[in-house]
Amino acid sequence: MAIYNLPVYELHKKLVAGEISSVEITKGFLGRIAEVEQQVDALVTVCGEDALAQAAEVDGKISRGEKIAPLAGIPGVIKDNICIKSVKMTCSSRMLENFIAPYDATAIVKLRQNDAVFIGKANLDEFAMGTTTATSYFKKTKNPWDLSCTPGGSSGGSAAAVAAGEAAWALGSDTGGSIRQPASLCGCVGLKPTYGLVSRYGLVAYGSSFDQIGPLTRSVADAAMLLSIIAGHDPKDSTCSAQPTADYMAGLGRRDLRGLRLGLPKEYWSGGGLDPEVGQVLEQALNTAGKLGAELAEVSLPHTRYAIAAYYILVMAEASSNLARYDGVRYGVRAAGATELKDLYKKSRSEGFGDEVKRRIMLGTYVLSSGYYDAYYRKAAQVRRLIVQDFEQALSGCDLLLAPVSPITAWKKGEKNADPLRMFLLDAFTLPVNLAGLPGLSMPAGLGGKSSLPVGLQLIGRGFDEAGLLSAAAALEKALPPLPPPPITG
Repeated sequence: MAIYNLPVYELHKKLVAGEISSVEITKGFLGRIAEVEQQVDALVTVCGEDALAQAAEVDGKISRGEKIAPLAGIPGVIKDNICIKSVKMTCSSRMLENFIAPYDATAIVKLRQNDAVFIGKANLDEFAMGTTTATSYFKKTKNPWDLSCTPGGSSGGSAAAVAAGEAAWALGSDTGGSIRQPASLCGCVGLKPTYGLVSRYGLVAYGSSFDQIGPLTRSVADAAMLLSIIAGHDPKDSTCSAQPTADYMAGLGRRDLRGLRLGLPKEYWSGGGLDPEVGQVLEQALNTAGKLGAELAEVSLPHTRYAIAAYYILVMAEASSNLARYDGVRYGVRAAGATELKDLYKKSRSEGFGDEVKRRIMLGTYVLSSGYYDAYYRKAAQVRRLIVQDFEQALSGCDLLLAPVSPITAWKKGEKNADPLRMFLLDAFTLPVNLAGLPGLSMPAGLGGKSSLPVGLQLIGRGFDEAGLLSAAAALEKALPPLPPPPITG
């Protein structure tokens, strides 16, 4: 198998054994980027020289006989709403087209301490607002499995880069499914950690009470390893939990699911909207879980029907507040020709933001306005509490919940763009997890029989029980048929 299709743990073995150098690995991935990036459009920035310099440092450590970390010398990409010092950080928006990050995000600091190689910044929906990675100001990312299809979003660039072999791993951010949904559509593993497990310092805020940084990888083991690095308390982030982290790698040797009770939320499985092609693949995955010894039980999340409405009210309100700082005064686009301060605000924001961002800012401002706050925002917050209680009740009698990630496989680019409400419905299986602040993981379950496109299975765990979640996912991964590399060629 080509170097660029190997998981991180295999590349690490080759590095330690002296079969290949980090510089050779990095050149291999840069070569792959040169071959396929013009087709996939996954990256906003390629950091070739910096990546080779980082790789050379790791090779120096190996030559001196020093022990290296599991991620050392392995190239990855970072979603372009996460700060890497002295590297352009655009959020795929004209507003930040020329912004250079002045500091490292906490997740980046931790990755540097483990000698990770940053090979590029990944494309995303503008300010992480979207489901297709088509609202980016710079480019529209394609799905490596079918270039006429979307990779999902908003972390579509991260998922497409991993799937296409442009990187061995990636970081994304998940506000309502933005890691799990593109992971599902691109055939990757994508983990959204418990809210507060990973510091948000250095992540550009979209919905502050929802956003979480997480990994996209080729294997569950790689996701666990990355989480082990980036998780943990950070005094720079007041929402980051002080709870001690667990050993996320400890349970990866598990080969069965005996003793586990897995809940199947009936609102997800029989509530309508699940494409038969997706349902068939997921049914086979459930059968596999049963054969591994798991007890499958139907559970109910009765307030799921209100989740989409509650989520979009709350997240758009937070977006309206968070994006108020882009006013043409401090940083970002400053429009020419403004005659007064109010005019500068209006012109700069009109020129700097795309249509989807403007739509969400306006809706968020509306629900926070006098006379509408109680009717919309307060009620949405109350519904959020009910959804949290639903998950608490369901998980009180189950170890994990199993659910779809996306109701359909990757759809054709532009196919659903004309109807934003219909696009929002595609988040129905992922965003309730963010409302509840729980961990969720998407893993490949197989290929659709009609489309031959990836289908993802979602595992949802109790808060801060990523160790249990990853252990069960690793057992399932061993039993499910592995996906072949996507058909894209240079």
